[in-house]
Amino acid sequence: MKTIDIAIFIIYLLGIVLFGSSFYRKNKSSASFTLGNNNIPTWVISMSIFATFVSSISYLALPGQAYQSNWNAFVFSLSIPFAMYMAIRFFVPLYRSVNSPSAYTYLENRFGKWAKLYASSMYLLTQLMRAGTILFLLGLTLHVITDWSIITIIVVTGISVMAYSMLGGIQAVVWTDAIQGIILIAGALVCVVVLLLGMPEGPGQLFQIAAENNKFSLGSFSTELTSSTFWVVLVYGLVINLQNYGIDQNYVQRYMTARSEKEAKKSAFYGGMLYIPVSLLFLFIGTGLFSYYSAHTGILPAGIQGDKVFPWFIVNGLPAGLTGLLIASVFAAGMSTISTSVNSSATVILNDYMRKPGKETDNEKRSMSILYFSSFVFSALSILIAVAMINVQSVLETWWKLASIFSGGMLGLFLLGYFAKKASSKTAVIGVVAGVIIIGWMGLSPLVFTSERLHKLASPFHGYLSIVFGTVAIFIIGFFAGIVIKWLSEIRSKKMQG
Repeated sequence: MKTIDIAIFIIYLLGIVLFGSSFYRKNKSSASFTLGNNNIPTWVISMSIFATFVSSISYLALPGQAYQSNWNAFVFSLSIPFAMYMAIRFFVPLYRSVNSPSAYTYLENRFGKWAKLYASSMYLLTQLMRAGTILFLLGLTLHVITDWSIITIIVVTGISVMAYSMLGGIQAVVWTDAIQGIILIAGALVCVVVLLLGMPEGPGQLFQIAAENNKFSLGSFSTELTSSTFWVVLVYGLVINLQNYGIDQNYVQRYMTARSEKEAKKSAFYGGMLYIPVSLLFLFIGTGLFSYYSAHTGILPAGIQGDKVFPWFIVNGLPAGLTGLLIASVFAAGMSTISTSVNSSATVILNDYMRKPGKETDNEKRSMSILYFSSFVFSALSILIAVAMINVQSVLETWWKLASIFSGGMLGLFLLGYFAKKASSKTAVIGVVAGVIIIGWMGLSPLVFTSERLHKLASPFHGYLSIVFGTVAIFIIGFFAGIVIKWLSEIRSKKMQG
């Protein structure tokens, strides 16, 4: 990296920390820390929702997928309009009526305390792993580019995010998210322009090479369920995006920061829909890289493939100054997601675990101490997980998979509570247990049943479908369990009367 690139990156990092920390003066109560006093502009919330969705994993992985294969991953984005409709039509009004900073208060009201603790604990576990993973990937990326110590990068980045998340609360998070969202879009656009102008025979050559290699394909339209066909990715996207925009604390908390229900709906819509063209932009970068290096043969080293191509291009294919901007873009994508996890997790800990029932207006000094301490502990654990991933990725990947299995039951539980009015706490437990078993079997059986004798017991379906089948199972089994239990109760009642 040139000196100017390092300077741009350091200025970005310091600027974000100082700007986010400047909200400390406006952050004197738990309401301001968690909801920004319900006075955050719509466009800021929209950009924050968008930036939260785009992590550094997306920023690097989508171009890598398009480079290696095609635009099959874009099908995931095509499911967002449906998720947006469901969120705006059902979930935003629901959370605004419950009027709690935590998304899981509704589950407690509907099924009891166990439902809230189940969902919130799975959320915290998943967010902890997500934040640690993103920190690790940021450290790894900058380490490969600069050869700086990966541990130093992880610790400095983690402390930077922790500082402004703790000091500025949700206001710092959403405003820095908005800036980071703009930076990451600008960085992607710069890459597209450089790729188009860098083709030896002009921009048209990029499209020609890509079309000849079927790079714009959305995948197979086969109805098989064993590979990532168009339909498998679409159904998977429907469930994941509905889970994100419908029940995830990261997004629900943003709906609650809006000035009114109308503004919350606008924020959800614009923030979600913005991801569609931007994901297309990321995929186009991957396709452009394929065409670029196909036209410039011999430039790309033999060992650079897949997800490594984009970082290599950032360092070696961009003019001085733009490299620093792109690295800042990658970090912007990651830091926005981590800061969201820090603030949302602290909010969940306060409201779902530390506040006493019926005492929403607990002592403000105590509430703020809990929020600060929770933010600190969550950030510290994320840093430790990121450092641990350097040497023990296999163990932590298993932990991540287990967390995903248990959190996979959350959407089904919400849908059961909202749409199955007669479902009880008992039927909800039955549904969740059945759903988690199905998700666990589909997710872990390929790893467990590896021998030839036991291979037939492994799930034949693509991994994307585990959360789809599990969510549907929770809803259907919970719904019919309610009918069966009611029927048995009626029979028992008639026998007692007879």
